Parts: sequence; C-alpha cells; structure tokens
Amino acid sequence: MTTYDAIVIGSGITGGWAAKELTEKGLETLVIERGRNVEHRKDYITEHKPNWQFPLRNARLGVGTQSAREYPIQARTGQFHESVKHFFIKDHRNPYVEDKPFTWIQGDQVGGKSLIWGRQVYRWSNLDFEANLRDGHGVDWPIRYADLAPWYSYVERFIGVSGEHLGLAHLPDGEFQPPMEMNAGEKFVKAGLERAFPGRRLTIGRVAILTQAVNGRLPCHYCGPCERGCSTGSYFSSQSSTLPAARATGRLTIVPDSVVHSLIYDAAKNRVTGVRVVDTTTKQTRDYSARLIFLCASTLATTRVLLTSKSPRFPDGLANSSGALGRYLMDHHFVVGANGAIEGLLDRYYQGNRPNGIYIPRFRNLGDDASRRGDYVRGFGYQGGASRQGWTRGGSEAGFGVELKRKLHDPGRWTMGLTGFGECLPRADNQVQLADQTDEFGIPLLRIHCTWGENELAMRKDMAASAAEMLEAAGCQEVQTRDAYKEGELGAEPGLGIHEMGTARMGRDPRTSVLNAHNQAHDVPNLFVTDGACMASSSCVNPSITYMALTARACDYAVGELKRGNL
Repeated sequence: MTTYDAIVIGSGITGGWAAKELTEKGLETLVIERGRNVEHRKDYITEHKPNWQFPLRNARLGVGTQSAREYPIQARTGQFHESVKHFFIKDHRNPYVEDKPFTWIQGDQVGGKSLIWGRQVYRWSNLDFEANLRDGHGVDWPIRYADLAPWYSYVERFIGVSGEHLGLAHLPDGEFQPPMEMNAGEKFVKAGLERAFPGRRLTIGRVAILTQAVNGRLPCHYCGPCERGCSTGSYFSSQSSTLPAARATGRLTIVPDSVVHSLIYDAAKNRVTGVRVVDTTTKQTRDYSARLIFLCASTLATTRVLLTSKSPRFPDGLANSSGALGRYLMDHHFVVGANGAIEGLLDRYYQGNRPNGIYIPRFRNLGDDASRRGDYVRGFGYQGGASRQGWTRGGSEAGFGVELKRKLHDPGRWTMGLTGFGECLPRADNQVQLADQTDEFGIPLLRIHCTWGENELAMRKDMAASAAEMLEAAGCQEVQTRDAYKEGELGAEPGLGIHEMGTARMGRDPRTSVLNAHNQAHDVPNLFVTDGACMASSSCVNPSITYMALTARACDYAVGELKRGNL
C-alpha cells in the first residue's frame, strides 16, 4: 500500500484547491480522479475549431438524438454541444436511479467541471449564513461571513475575479479586477430599471475571468467558446491555476482513471487510514493510505463514497451517527424569467464574444418590511443579458433570395432576457440513498429523490412576474414571461441548475449534522468534506467561490491540527 501525507478525492474546483493548499503547506499529496487525464492546452482539442468543421455545426445535442445516445442525462443541459461532449461523462459510467426527475451533470476528467463551469462568483453574506437560524429551515450554520471573508479574499486574489463594487451588505464586494463592460442594450435596461426601482441594481456579472494578467495567465480576449478549454488560462480552472501551483511544489501525485470504491476506516484509531480504488481500465482494486483525507468528489459522488464506506460502527455510512448523511439535497431552481425587445439602438453593436452577462442582486426578504414577502421565504437573483439577433433569424422571417440575404447582412433588433436563480430550502425528504443495483465496478448506485417544494413554487411565480415588471419598466417591448417547470417532467427539474449541494451538511451539533465549522467530520477527525456536500443551505448565488474559500480554510485548519498531533 502506497502511503501519502494526504489524499484528495476529486480534481475539480475544490479538489484542485485542496491539492494546492496541502502541497504548499508541505504535505505529500495524492489526488485521485475517476476520469481521464486532460492536460492544459494540449487536450483542448476543439478550442478554436470553427463550427462549420463539426459534422453538425456544433449543434446542441438534445435528449434522444443519435449524437447523444451515450449521454441521455448529460444531454438535458443546454451546455451539451457537439464541441464539448467529451468533457461530460458517458452516463453508463455512473448511472443512478431517479425517483423523480433529477439531472446529475458530471465531468469525467482531471479538472472535472472546472473546465465547463459558468465562472460566476458571488460571496455569501450573513443574510445567507443566518437564514436557517432566522426562519427555522435547516440547522444553523456554524460559521458567519466574518469567518470566511479573509478566505474569499485569498481565493479572489489567486483566481482573478472581475466585477463591479456595489456596496451591498447582502452581496459583499470582493477584491475585483476591472469589470467587463456592459453593451448598449444592457446599459439601456440598467438605466430604466434603476430609475423605476431605486433599491435595485443591475451590474455586470462577477466572474472568474481575467481582465488583467495574473501569475502568467492572460486577460480574456473575448474569443468566446470558454467551455472548450482556455489555453491562455484567462478563466479559472484546475488545469490553468491550482494544479500547476500544486505541481510546482514537487509534492503532487495524480492518478486518473481511478474510481473510489470506499474509504478504509480503523475503528480502534477512529481514523480513516486509506482509500480503496478501482482502476477503470483494468477493474483491479488497489489501496492508498494517508493521515488526512479530503473528499472533493462533487456533492453526490462524495456522499456516495461515504454511504458505501460502511462498518460495524457506521452501518449507515461513514461519519453518519447523526443520520443526516444523504439528506437535505438542494439545487438552485431556474429556467424562469422574462424576455423583451428593445426598440432603437440600431447604430450600436458589440465586439467579440464577452464570456459574461449581467446580474441583478436579490431584492426580496432582505430583513426589512419593504422587501418582505408573505408567500415565501428566502430570495432570488437574475442573470441575463442583451444581444442583437443574427442572420439565423431569417429562418422565421418572411422573404427569400437576394432581398432576404441583404436584410440579414445587418444585425436584427435588440432583445433582453432575465433568468432567475432561486434559493431552495433544505428538506430532509430531499435525499439520496444507496440503491440495490451496482455499477460496472461493483459500487452501489445512488437513488435520488428530490422535488421542489411549495416555497420554491411560490417563489417562481414572483421570479417570472418581477422579471417582466422590470423589463417593462425599463422600456422593453413585447415582454413575455417563461417558466419551464412542469411537475414530474424535464425542463426545470432539480439538478438542472448544476449547483447541487447538501447531503453532508455542516452544523454546530453532531446529532444533526455531519461536519463541524472547519468541514471536519464530527465522527472521524481526519476526514474533511469541502465540496458542495457540506452546505447547510443554498443561498441564491452561484456557490463555487464559497466552496473554494471553505476548502482553503479547511486545509489551513487541517494541516495545523496535523502538526499539533491532533489528527
């Protein structure tokens, strides 16, 4: 059995951060990744390939199409295109059981979903960390904003975040690079919206994409297809940022093509002593040992590992004396909002493919009477943007021949869209369990049961209505609302937001939570969980930077405890 100081399971956003922090603090660290190896630059095989060179012109590959036959789940997301399908898992490699529709989007390579994520990064505030305590849903977070604020700053300085300072208590400002510029349509809507609703703001997205060089990574040049890989390192990924930093220490080992079967637990020591993996090529098992284990495999994969790691002391899964493991699954509910047309501005356009949109911060239930809603708790924000129609609009417009071609030579009208992202309450009945079936490696599948509740459904009505109200007040025409949710069907089901979190939550009480304030398992001191599984609530903002800050903070604590001899 090969021995290391630390083992990190997963190489995505949190796994990369754990690798960086642990190696830089002097630990010989092994990173275990179930997917194939992907090298920065070399393996971005479609990065600048013109769309016309793809057989289907880089089509969106929908469920049921021949090109998506190996990806029936992954094809549910609008991000699944011909040019990037190699960054998504083939669903037969990690099947699961859906009691109700739940879309589990997964990467399958070193770097995980850090290669294809949306890169939106927003700090949480005390409005979020105190939410459970305030309204009684879930358990109280064991930390507050002040505990995480310096770690947010630490992460922002390393990854590079461009954005605008707003001075909002419920959406704290960070250490930003200069913001990207909004286009003419977005500025038009911003002016009208903020005039009609003085307490609301429309800003450019806060995004982990550089506008200034950082550590050899270059500013974004707006080439467009970020999700295909970024050779200049302009957007943050494990490949461009954290893994190179870890490699530079000389203390990093990565083993790809290795799916974790279970953790090895020593009851006499009350410690996890190692990890058992299955080689995805040979199907042979092998064990690695370490003094410290970080689970960063992504929310559901991490919880699956814990559930399968049973022992006489933990018959229902490792570190599960509370019974909370697998429960309180959450995601952001979205695919709801409104669109409208902007008249005029026909002499205005934009240059390049800006990899960012606009953001409207939460304005409901902020703690004052003016923002309080009586029909639901928590809140939502909006992402979106303005653009001009291209030549493809000709497929739905009258005309033909030379006259139509001349008409399509110029851009069409401006349109503006707003899509809400709403908070999901932590509910015990939203849960994952082990199914009776096993996968090709002999590991039990996950059975997932997750639905939107009355609070989310009430919120969605306001998300659509408020989006339309703001667009109309801003001067947009032909405004139409949309809500893709249909009970029991695909379209806006849980999981589709790709922000799944919970199932191994942090908390103050070992009787009701899995992890403490430092992401350390209450039951097993040398086991840490820092991916989305640790979350006790979901906020309404994109969670990845919070995962990164929690990981850096947990690594600092864990190494300190290790050096003090407490682990």
